[in-house]
Amino acid sequence: MQFDRKDYSNDDLLRLYEGLVKPRMIEEKMLILLRQGKVSKWFSGIGQEAISVGSTLALHMDEYILPLHRNLGVFTCRQLPLDRLFAQWQGKKTGFTKGRDRSFHFGTNEHHIVGMISHLGPQLAVADGIALASKLNDEGKVTVVYSGDGGASEGDFHEGLNVAAVWQLPVIFIVENNGYGLSTPSNEQFRHGYFINKGPAYGIEAVQVDGNNVLEVYDTVRRLAEDLRQNPRPVLLEALTFRMRGHEEASGTKYVPQELFEEWAQKDPVENFERYLLEQGVLDEEAKQRYRRTIKDEIDEAWRVVFETPEIQVDEQEEVADMYRPFDAPDQAPAADAPSTERRYVDAISDGLRQSMERFPELVLMGQDIAEYGGVFKITDGFVQQFGKARVRNTPLCESAIIGTGLGLSIRGKKAMVEMQFADFVTCGFNQIVNNLAKSHYRWGQNADVVVRMPTGAGSAAGPFHSQSNEAWFVHTPGLKVVYPATPYDAKGLLCAALEDPNPVIFFEHKMLYRSISGPVPNDYYTLPIGQARLAREGSELSIITYGMGVHWAAKLAEEMSLDCDILDLRTLLPWDEEAVRKTVEKTGRVIILHEDTLTGGIGGEIGAWIAEHCFTKLDAPIQRVASLDTAIPFAPNLEHNFLADNRLRKCVEKLLAY
Repeated sequence: MQFDRKDYSNDDLLRLYEGLVKPRMIEEKMLILLRQGKVSKWFSGIGQEAISVGSTLALHMDEYILPLHRNLGVFTCRQLPLDRLFAQWQGKKTGFTKGRDRSFHFGTNEHHIVGMISHLGPQLAVADGIALASKLNDEGKVTVVYSGDGGASEGDFHEGLNVAAVWQLPVIFIVENNGYGLSTPSNEQFRHGYFINKGPAYGIEAVQVDGNNVLEVYDTVRRLAEDLRQNPRPVLLEALTFRMRGHEEASGTKYVPQELFEEWAQKDPVENFERYLLEQGVLDEEAKQRYRRTIKDEIDEAWRVVFETPEIQVDEQEEVADMYRPFDAPDQAPAADAPSTERRYVDAISDGLRQSMERFPELVLMGQDIAEYGGVFKITDGFVQQFGKARVRNTPLCESAIIGTGLGLSIRGKKAMVEMQFADFVTCGFNQIVNNLAKSHYRWGQNADVVVRMPTGAGSAAGPFHSQSNEAWFVHTPGLKVVYPATPYDAKGLLCAALEDPNPVIFFEHKMLYRSISGPVPNDYYTLPIGQARLAREGSELSIITYGMGVHWAAKLAEEMSLDCDILDLRTLLPWDEEAVRKTVEKTGRVIILHEDTLTGGIGGEIGAWIAEHCFTKLDAPIQRVASLDTAIPFAPNLEHNFLADNRLRKCVEKLLAY
């Protein structure tokens, strides 16, 4: 292996050497502890240390890195206390996730590291968001994110690179090409020869390095970073390397030909660089042993502390509380005499979004066609002229990357609003929402200050892929808040509240309400409490618990039948207002739960079960659910009408009143 020291000093070279030796020695200790049964699992990076060490030391300490399984060198070069790092691996309270996640599945803003989730690819988009924040702030900072050659097969890899290219974000995408995705060799993963072949297709620079040569990695990343700080753009850096142990220790290496181990053993990054330094007189045997003794003592002391640390004591209240970042929403109800304007539902949402943009200069809007075009529903019409394209951003068709970008912006203290063109399309970003946004605060204390707006619902004969009600998917996900307003007044106030809230909010807007209903909406900025229901109609014979379009279906039927009923508009589905539900049930004793979503697995089942558990003795009749058919949404208007829940509401009311 050839090393070109260029004009690097002896201190520079020794810093790289120490950076290499520490993760190698930690790994050697981990393998001993694994055999002794003192640790449960380990993903080895032996043979790949030069990539992590070289790239990390080439950056400024306040530039973000997003590592993977085999990037121990990132954490050691960022000088994380080893006792906390080892406690993380052991599931101790003193780790970075309070025992809630393992290995490198954590982040630390103090050290400018954002760890992985097991799905690998989504972190590339998070890196885009961090880099976008740096670019918006004109900070001249670079972000580095890693991908394996296996993980690069995921769609998130394409989306992450494409967004960075379109927006010219200062991200270095490092692909650690070790020839295998777990046991699957590269020739069964992709047909291109090398990843640098992909760069021109994205319109970005692509560079290849010997991933086992720490000096080459360091020099290349240092040179690229210096350039990108002045001329922001993405670069694809392919590091050729080899994994000398299994994907994780339990998987073994029987699937790898022995001759590959023999070949790559000659390219060991630690041994080769150490030999070079000895030959050059930069390092001598005494100094070599001194480095190793010091590192060994540090490792042993850290493990002593961790093994003496008691196991976690369960605190159920803390577990539940940590799903969300604490937030005491200020009381910003409109004054009773505040001037109002008659606004349509769509205009109320637009007004709330515009005033939130004025109130929060750190808020960034992202979505397909939301800039000059104003979005397909014209919510953001005119926003580019007022706020500029830096904050009102058209996106490629890549829901996953844009939601992940929102998380990256949040990590940097910004707010993000992501518009799904239709709620149906959120499936393409589902992983980012339920596994990244929702779990981030619980895992490592990082909130996701992201609102995902969801134009939803049927009634326009748009068929199965533009009409779905999918709120139940997200109500089942702790860490999210789910809001679904039914009136213009609520739509503005709840959207403003959602954008204030530092937690991720999925905000549903029924498309058929956009231009069909109007009402007085205060001109001033105001918020309404998330999690608080509204009694839309009062009566004593019957309670209809509903939300969204269901509120209007229920109100229409109540007028037609002169019903003496409560109509409880939930407004928020997660968390939903248990006390308001209790009050209306105790008041009338007869309950219908109505929603446009399909019956099976809908939120009506959850609320019905809760009523049965907590209010059973107050019921005068069985709980009734009215929902849409358990089918996909059909296209033909008469089929769609038959599908929808309101088609069955009258019959259910008559049945319940006659019970």
